[in-house]
Amino acid sequence: MTNNEAAQRRMPSVAIIGAGMSGMCMAITLRKAGITDVTLYEKASEVGGTWRDNTYPGLSCDIPSRFYQYKFATNPVWSHLFSPGGEIQEYFTGVADTYDLRERIRFDTEIVDAVYENARWRIRTAAGEERVVDFLISAAGILREPRYPNIKGLGDFGGAVMHSARWDHSVETTGKRVAVIGTGSTGVQIVCGLAESVERLELFQRSAQWILPIPNPSYSSLTTLVHNRIPTLDRLAYVGYRNFFEFFAQALVRPGWKRTVISQLARTALRTVRDPELRLALTPDYEPMCRRLVISSGFYPAMQRDNVDLVTTGIDHIEERGIVTTDGRLHEFDVIALATGFDAHAFMRPMNLTGVDGRTVDEAWAEGPRGHLTVGLPGFPNFFMLMGPHSPVGNYALTAIAENQADHILGWIDGWRDGRFDSVAPTERATAAFNDEMRSAMPGTVWTTGCTSWYLGTDGLPELWPWTPDRFRARMAEPPRLADYHLNSVTDDRVLPVRTH
Repeated sequence: MTNNEAAQRRMPSVAIIGAGMSGMCMAITLRKAGITDVTLYEKASEVGGTWRDNTYPGLSCDIPSRFYQYKFATNPVWSHLFSPGGEIQEYFTGVADTYDLRERIRFDTEIVDAVYENARWRIRTAAGEERVVDFLISAAGILREPRYPNIKGLGDFGGAVMHSARWDHSVETTGKRVAVIGTGSTGVQIVCGLAESVERLELFQRSAQWILPIPNPSYSSLTTLVHNRIPTLDRLAYVGYRNFFEFFAQALVRPGWKRTVISQLARTALRTVRDPELRLALTPDYEPMCRRLVISSGFYPAMQRDNVDLVTTGIDHIEERGIVTTDGRLHEFDVIALATGFDAHAFMRPMNLTGVDGRTVDEAWAEGPRGHLTVGLPGFPNFFMLMGPHSPVGNYALTAIAENQADHILGWIDGWRDGRFDSVAPTERATAAFNDEMRSAMPGTVWTTGCTSWYLGTDGLPELWPWTPDRFRARMAEPPRLADYHLNSVTDDRVLPVRTH
């Protein structure tokens, strides 16, 4: 492209909702492409999203740090194989500074309403400010809206009650009696983080989880020095971990020896629980990986401590002194920690989103969230999603998924810049075909082997990418089929260029 051609290209205005991992990735991708009119709207006062909001004891990432990072911004100084949450948050704040993102972020600003009209998006903040932009991109995240349990009397408890994503560090837990409700990754990490310091800890388990006890060694100063001096090692490590995860991700989508190996590793780890009754209580009634595998080398040792108990009796209600189980027993506590997860189907909501002909996203998703290729939504032109419905969100680095999606979205915006169209949205037919394709591929995946999880939609089927992550990367890089989209000013049948990795 000549300098004259570049100068004649249109310059879009882009609003990105959320300055977490995926929102920052999108903003950097756009700015690297020369798109400067980019604004991120962040309802909090700092970047980081999940890693800003979650600060509970024991927090760490269950993806190796040298993979859970942007490929274009590798960090040579990770402290551990699986780094603690605070360190990951420092990484993202550092990226924001390095790429001068803060000047483009509107902090403490929540977008509450967005309406498509006259081929543009009119957005409105909670403070009533309005702005019109060419493209609207939701990077609100998946695990964002805390889910509180519907337990009678929760508000009657006389001590502190904290959701894992709203941890109150002014509450003293050392030497106290602590209840943890929930046994997913978060509950497991909180147990590991508190077990040694509390007087008593009881984990209330509704259903058991499979644990893969991968050790978490620290990196030596020599390793850090070498990675600092030889940046190529960071890139090699990134690709190496990615290839490893993609190789074993085949176990998720088809039966075979890989699934057998991972299953056997999880079952072998469970046998380290010496007490047969406790081991039985911690044994899930479904196949490993049907729910997201929990990575923890400390959970089984923590559960065998004298000051830690597992409670499998259901909770009847909560009173001022503690939790009353269905057998009538009162469990007295000073602190209750809620590791009860998030509304994984909220996506950009509760923001009001209104597309063509006044149709809202709530109406479009009346039977559950659905999109096209995880990024598009029929009836909502020039609107894209990062970590949208059906994204590969299992045991894989979401940073890599975000980069794939960001490059795909940039391909469409580049087409707009060239004047190839004024608006683009997937057709209902293409979206239905994509969802049918996913449903047809779902049998044989481990997610349909019989378990309940936050992966499941209202129809009881998993809302996940049913293929391997490398297939997702390839699919995102493919030139799109123009017949699958409503384009209001395409003048010929050429395929829009899409950036590849």
